[in-house]
Amino acid sequence: MIAIIDYGAGNLRSVANAIELLGYDTKITSSPDEVLSAEVVFLPGVGAAADVVSSLRAHGLDKALREVIANNTPFFAVCVGLQVLFEETEEGGGCRCLGLLPGKVRRLPVGIKVPHIGWNNVKKAKLHPLFDGIADDSFFYFVHSYYVEPSNQSEVIGVTEYGKTFASAIARGNMVATQFHPEKSGAIGLKMYGNFLKSAIRGNL
Repeated sequence: MIAIIDYGAGNLRSVANAIELLGYDTKITSSPDEVLSAEVVFLPGVGAAADVVSSLRAHGLDKALREVIANNTPFFAVCVGLQVLFEETEEGGGCRCLGLLPGKVRRLPVGIKVPHIGWNNVKKAKLHPLFDGIADDSFFYFVHSYYVEPSNQSEVIGVTEYGKTFASAIARGNMVATQFHPEKSGAIGLKMYGNFLKSAIRGNL
């Protein structure tokens, strides 16, 4: 089963539709037990980080996510789903996040239009199966006002320039996460989801 985590918000149906277009079955769920029994887990992201963290905790999904990552279950987080994996965010005056990855979430620099909405290129920082068959500097769709600042730069696999150069794709073991929305990025986004799912099934992320 491919589980898409439902924490009461998020771009759930768009992510499910994209995965189903690739020929896979999905289940949108807020059950920690179903998340833990899934072969692959997705955490979509829309909204404020503090609200997402609060909702995940209220459903017991924060603990399930820790187990998913500890068990090396293939896991893909998107946008705010990426941000809440880090230790803390500046959003909303600052709040603690899940602390699953070392680093902070910062606001995009003053002097540029925020939120960052629209198409922007992603430059590969290192080779990774997520980018198989995807040209360097390909364009993906972004909607965000904050960016992640990882402590471990070796986990950064893609970067984007908008006011500054920031990490737009992260990978650690069987976990990947993107600041952009593959499900809103047309054929190239579907290609990326397909790469992830094929690699997850083969066990070669």
